[in-house]
Amino acid sequence: MSELTAEVRLVPMSDPAAAPLLAGLQLEYTSRYGPNDELARYPESEFAPPYGAFLIVVSGGETVAGGAFRRYDAATAEVKRVWTHPRHRREGLGRLVVRELEREALRRGYGRIYLTTGPRQPEAVRLYLASGYNPQFDVADRPAQGPLAFVKDLDSCKASRES
Repeated sequence: MSELTAEVRLVPMSDPAAAPLLAGLQLEYTSRYGPNDELARYPESEFAPPYGAFLIVVSGGETVAGGAFRRYDAATAEVKRVWTHPRHRREGLGRLVVRELEREALRRGYGRIYLTTGPRQPEAVRLYLASGYNPQFDVADRPAQGPLAFVKDLDSCKASRES
């Protein structure tokens, strides 16, 4: 990400700047899993304050990455919609998005993150493992079907930021 100057913005999911992220996700999900309703599964209100957040990363006026979280339970945020534009992958934007979502979840009072990804998204599995998430499945014998769940205790993030 050395040559990329990025700005992180919290926006409503309906913000026009979020449209490239949502279109990119739809293309990813459809190309990997066929027709699906993943993006229609939760209403926009679940990704809005006070319990949720939707963020985008903008560089040169272009939305290049983003993600969101919603309330999973009183102590846990569920991360969803993490995406990086194909031209900007392997530049650290996924880690930036995850880190910013964690920070915002902490600000909103959450102590834990839960998320799932699909078995046809190995780069997402690598991102979450590299970001300190604990897989809730056997990484050595990864399931070929169903969601792959991860959790992370945000107290460790808070402690590292305070020291």
